[in-house]
Parts: sequence; structure tokens; C-alpha cells
Amino acid sequence: MLTYVVRRLLHGCVVVLGVLLFLFLLFFTLTDPDDIARRALGEKALPAVIAQWKANHGYDRPLWPWRGGRDSMLVEHYRRMLTFDFGRSDTDDAPIVDRLRHGVGPSLALTVPMFVIGLLLSIVLALFVAFFRETYIDRMGVLLAVLAMSLSVLLYIIGAQYVIGKLLRWFPISGFDADPRVAWRFLALPVLVGVAASLGGDVRFYRTVFVEETGRDYVRTARAKGCGEGRIMWVHVLRNAMIPILTHVVLAVPFLFTGSLLLESFFGIPGLGSLTVDAINGNDFSTLRTMVYLGSLLFVGGQILTDISYALVDPRVRLS
Repeated sequence: MLTYVVRRLLHGCVVVLGVLLFLFLLFFTLTDPDDIARRALGEKALPAVIAQWKANHGYDRPLWPWRGGRDSMLVEHYRRMLTFDFGRSDTDDAPIVDRLRHGVGPSLALTVPMFVIGLLLSIVLALFVAFFRETYIDRMGVLLAVLAMSLSVLLYIIGAQYVIGKLLRWFPISGFDADPRVAWRFLALPVLVGVAASLGGDVRFYRTVFVEETGRDYVRTARAKGCGEGRIMWVHVLRNAMIPILTHVVLAVPFLFTGSLLLESFFGIPGLGSLTVDAINGNDFSTLRTMVYLGSLLFVGGQILTDISYALVDPRVRLS
């Protein structure tokens, strides 16, 4: 297993290096540094001001190593990303690391409860629907799940803000307060929206997995031994369905740290999701490049953790 993990880590490193090369080509060869400077300073900025801004941000260097050696932008790009020295924002010169540090807390405060509640609720509902498979409860559950999947996330957001926030006035429509005593009031509505928006797809996926497991030989053997249907679903089926569930769960865990772009933007939560949206709107290439790199790094790590978790959950799986 150790050999497999090391091999997967090496493959992950190659993928990350390829992502960094793609980011460099996307941000620096398809975009002129002068255009980046004008977006940050304004179209009427003087040439001397633009030149000074480019020098401060390292955009005045040669692009390729065969022209500038270690001082080239490509080498500097790899050095900064691999050492997590992300530099400063293109818009206000604020350290990007500080923004990441301040944004990860609100993002986790939103995504972790949303993930845990959504996971538990979707598994319970999917088991309930699968228990009554081929009945009107099963058909109604699948129909409602498909309808929930068909609705846009924006409809959930706007509807919840209008009904729960404006008409009922149960929770604030937007904003955030880091004080733990009141933070839950600002997080309750976006968590509710996030759970509702993902519930349909998750229930349909888990229900399919559970129904497929009910046709296995071990289920028929358990029934022949007199095991109750409820015990079969909650013990045997749920346990043997852990691999597809883990695939769905472990891949989602790393992205809890990157936040939710739509929810944070619409509900005014100053997390990493809203930081990414602000970077896009403000043409902040340094911050956007950092967020894309961190997202790819978390995705590769999630893939490796998924493979390792297979062997930990199912003894039949052997990593080689």
C-alpha cells in the first residue's frame, strides 16, 4: 500500500506541475501585462505609473527561462506557487495569504455544517426510499428528487431570501458576524439553501446505490437466514455501499476549504468563495491564479484520499 501511495503522490505532483504550466500560459501568454496593469490602475494611467506597477508585481520580467534565466516569470511563477508565497493582490497590494487566512474561517463555518447535515439527511432519506422500493413512496421520492435537481440554485437562494428572510424575518438576508453567539443567525439561511439545493441529487444518487445493493447475493442470503428488512438496509446494505458513498464524500471534503461561490456572494459571507468572485470581477489575476491552484491541489489530494479510503473501508480492496 505504501508503494501505491507514493506512486499516486508522484502522479499527483506531475498533475499539479501541469496545472501550474496551464495557469501560466492562460494568465501570462494570452494576456498582456500592460492590460493587467491598466485594469488595476485604470485606462488613463500614465506609462511611468504602469511601468512601476509592473516592476512592483514582477510583471516586467521576461516570460521564459531561456530569456531571463532564474529571473523569468515562469520560474518565479513556479517558485511562488510551490512554496505558497502567493505575493500580493493586483488590485490593492494586500497580501494574498492574509486574505486566505481571513476567508477560510467563514467558508468552513458555512460549508462544514452544510456538508454534514446534507450528507446525513440525504443518506437517511435515500435509505427510507430504497426500503420502500417499487412502491408509490419510492416513485414519489424519485419524482421529488428529480424536481429538486431541476431547479436552479439561484431559485433556491432568491426564494429563501424572499420568503424566510423578508416575509417571515426568521434570519438575516445577508451579512456575517464572526461572534459565535450570533454567527449562526447569519449562517442558518445559506446552510438551509445549500442543503436543499443538493438534497435532490444526493438522494437520487444514494437511492440508486442502495437499490443496486439490495439485489446482491449477500442480501438474499441474509433474507434466507431470517434477517429483517430494516436490519438489512441499515447494516448490510449501508455498509457495503460505502465505496460509492466515499467517492462522493471524500472528493467533496477538500473543496469545503474553497467555500461556495454563489452562496457566499449572495449572502455576503466574506469567505474564499466570495474572494474568488471578487477576484474575477476585479480582474485580480494574482488572487484568481492562487485560488485555481489551491483548488487543483485539493482535488488531487482528494483523489488520493479516496483511493486510500477504499482499502480502509472494504477489506476486499487491495491497493497495488
